[in-house]
Amino acid sequence: MNRKRVLFVCIHNSARSQMAEGWLRHLAGDRFEVESAGLEPGKLNPFVVQAMKDSGVDISHHKPKGVEELLAAGKTFDYIIAVCDKEAAERCPIFPGGSQRLHWSFRDPSSVQGDDVEKGRIAGEVRDEIKDRISSWLAGMGR
Repeated sequence: MNRKRVLFVCIHNSARSQMAEGWLRHLAGDRFEVESAGLEPGKLNPFVVQAMKDSGVDISHHKPKGVEELLAAGKTFDYIIAVCDKEAAERCPIFPGGSQRLHWSFRDPSSVQGDDVEKGRIAGEVRDEIKDRISSWLAGMGR
């Protein structure tokens, strides 16, 4: 079976796109090749790593990377899904080929102010929102 290629994009590739990559691999890795990248790659958010681990998905080995790196490598994708706000999504480069571009906006766990408990709580909420959105997307594709 020819697996579809999916790229999740956000600003820093430190939280939302990493969670989306982890969830799609976990839920349908047999049907999709999945990557994630950022417009300005940063560091993997430890609250996001823990939130995903709490749900049985290990993303601790993920490394943030930039979209320019994937463009330079000549990678192509069937779907490019921006998981950041609209303004950032509009900055996503155009990849060669016939990619379908989607935009799913989620709160940025990396921008949460507050103590560690609050940061962990928001990371968990966003994790669940992303899982639900991916599950709905997959259901709409007939899975």
